[in-house]
Amino acid sequence: MGQAYLWSDEQGVSLLELLTVTALVAVISAISMPIIGNALAYFRVSGDARSISNAIALVKIRAASSFTQVRLYADLTGRTHRIELWNKATSQWTTDGGTNSLASNVVFGVSGIGNAPPNTQGAIGQAPACTDNAGAAIANTSCATFNSRGAPVDSTGAPTALDAFYVTDGAVVYGVTVSATGMTRNWQAKPAATTSWVQQ
Repeated sequence: MGQAYLWSDEQGVSLLELLTVTALVAVISAISMPIIGNALAYFRVSGDARSISNAIALVKIRAASSFTQVRLYADLTGRTHRIELWNKATSQWTTDGGTNSLASNVVFGVSGIGNAPPNTQGAIGQAPACTDNAGAAIANTSCATFNSRGAPVDSTGAPTALDAFYVTDGAVVYGVTVSATGMTRNWQAKPAATTSWVQQ
């Protein structure tokens, strides 16, 4: 029996075709990299705002379930936040869970925006400073404290509507505000384009 041979008309690609495809890939990559970088930056800062908002919701639940005051403690210079619970037996704040860090290039701040979101604070600013176990203010901190009924209170236990946390990467600012009833709202503003806030 004879052996059959199959011959193919296919040929390899030329150097010119290979260089053309490589150039197209380089151009598309150069165009898409800034878009991808902007998207990643957006996800970092918006993710941090959502993390703070979720932590506030958890603080309210922990306060109600523990029948004590619980607070979200933000270290403004350290770029971290954590949940702390007031231990009635020892009269001390104790950390409840781990510490969360902000993403790279994200800080607590308002990036030059001068007005607070509508129907929230009178003047824009982070929540009031946290207090130590003796009641003295701790520098470069902000705290949102909730009582066992899920209402925000100040360091004396009086109701407050001043609690807010703002994070920014310089291009966009996200705010998480807490009303006197304990309702949390998320906001966004872009300092370069406008100073008006949009509720998320």
